[in-house]
Amino acid sequence: MNRRHLLLCALATLTPRTGWAVPTPYRLGTGGATITYTFMLNGAPVKGTVPVNQADLTVDPNNLDKSTALVSADVRRARTGLIFATEALKSPSVLDAQNHPTARFRSTRVKLGAGGRLSDGATLEGDLTLRGVTRRIRFDAGLFRARGSAAEDFSTLTVMLKGRIDRREFGATGYANLVDDTVGIDIVAEITAAG
Repeated sequence: MNRRHLLLCALATLTPRTGWAVPTPYRLGTGGATITYTFMLNGAPVKGTVPVNQADLTVDPNNLDKSTALVSADVRRARTGLIFATEALKSPSVLDAQNHPTARFRSTRVKLGAGGRLSDGATLEGDLTLRGVTRRIRFDAGLFRARGSAAEDFSTLTVMLKGRIDRREFGATGYANLVDDTVGIDIVAEITAAG
């Protein structure tokens, strides 16, 4: 999903509305999902991606803070723009992709933003499992309807999550002389109501 598409998705906010019936499950839409990570390599910023292979979310319209998210990604398919950096990233001392091919995030708490919105200062807390190590992390969160959709049309939504981790907390300590410990994580997913 490119930056232009993201800007087009900067749309009406999602707030509780009467008339919604039950919590709604969502699955990855046709636009898919991508995790973009950013780190400093020898003083220069490097970006890479990891494809999301599963994103199950439930949005409860009457209790948005009870909404849930489960996201998993295939670490073996992690990429950067540099071949040597990609191979180092998947090595045993960093992501250890051979022994731990899947990264998972499971939400544990949603804190709504101003006005009880999921798209205005909300945060999503949960457990990230990476390299077989699970740690609690927090994302800034947004949930948006498609531009031009009807006010009550929540069939397709865009989820945006943004956070940072310290890779040492997951045992990913390799190449410490070249790579900073802080890694930025951005997740963008198009989701579609199931059923």
